[in-house]
Amino acid sequence: MGKDTGNTRVTLVGIIVEDKEAAGRINGLLHEYGEYIIGRMGIPYHEKQMSIISVVMDAPQEKVSALSGKLGMIPGVSSKCLYAPDTQKTLK
Repeated sequence: MGKDTGNTRVTLVGIIVEDKEAAGRINGLLHEYGEYIIGRMGIPYHEKQMSIISVVMDAPQEKVSALSGKLGMIPGVSSKCLYAPDTQKTLK
């Protein structure tokens, strides 16, 4: 997977994990898309028996969508994306 630096957007991917057994698959996917990841933070929420992971990416939209879709296919995992404004469009 070569990094496309042309048309990328900063995106926050929010991940809710309700099944601890999914951790290995999640980490594998994050490693696969690691070249696009700026940073990540994981927070265990013991009272609700879940974990919340936030991942910040700078990637083409199709890469973000692919990662989010793959995460959503893992049982016990849900994810949503929040895109930063497309500054390239506003600068033109």
